[in-house]
Amino acid sequence: MNRTASWRSRIHEVIFGTETPAGKTFDVLLIVSIFLSIIVVMLDSVAAINAAYGRQLFLLEWFFTLLFTIEYLLRLSCTARPWRYVVSFFGIIDLLAILPNYLSLLVPGAEIFLVIRSLRVLRIFRILKLVQFVGEANLLLKSLKASLHKITVFLFAVLCLVIIFGSLIYVIEGEANGFTSIPKSIYWAIVTMTTVGYGDISPKTAFGQTLAALIMIIGYSIIAVPTGIVTAEITQRLKKKSSGRPCPECGAGSHDGDAEYCKFCGASLQS
Repeated sequence: MNRTASWRSRIHEVIFGTETPAGKTFDVLLIVSIFLSIIVVMLDSVAAINAAYGRQLFLLEWFFTLLFTIEYLLRLSCTARPWRYVVSFFGIIDLLAILPNYLSLLVPGAEIFLVIRSLRVLRIFRILKLVQFVGEANLLLKSLKASLHKITVFLFAVLCLVIIFGSLIYVIEGEANGFTSIPKSIYWAIVTMTTVGYGDISPKTAFGQTLAALIMIIGYSIIAVPTGIVTAEITQRLKKKSSGRPCPECGAGSHDGDAEYCKFCGASLQS
């Protein structure tokens, strides 16, 4: 019994223990395996490479699938509550990384979904210890939520503009120049205003080109608006966070909003 517990403990330390050398090595090898398996899937989608090395790529796909299957089963075997791992975020991702290949035995073509394995590289966050930035991520998320109404109004205004410009270019250019419908003209207005410029359709008349130039200028003017809205919200939240009351003893400010003692002299901020 003790042997089994010791074995499970050792496996758990290697697989889940990112603080240990063995755990770090395992995670790095796992990331490398994931990238290699993704490269195999991508190469297999290239017709010329598939024609020359299809058999080898097929074997490599199954090699990685079996490797990840063993890893998944080991994770289940060394956890006290396997079901909690199964329904966790990484547990679902790990299952999706191996499931498509097995489904391909029943549904031809399902193996293409093996690119889902790329999501497993999210484990690199554990290796790099980026969890320390969760606070900053929460700040950004709260700022985006607070800016939602403003951005929605902005997007509605942009939608109105592209409808107006699309309709105008449809009237000006017409079907003879490729603007066969108002929806297609609106598509052109969106592509032009966002400065993407595919070039699949373009105005031919002087009036249409003038309108296009106007849309491009407007596009450059408004493209930074959402960024400005979110940036202003982040700045406001940072000010609130660091604008705690001044110290009654030394008068120093810039304390965190929930600070109880002065970070300069140690006096209580509650008095």
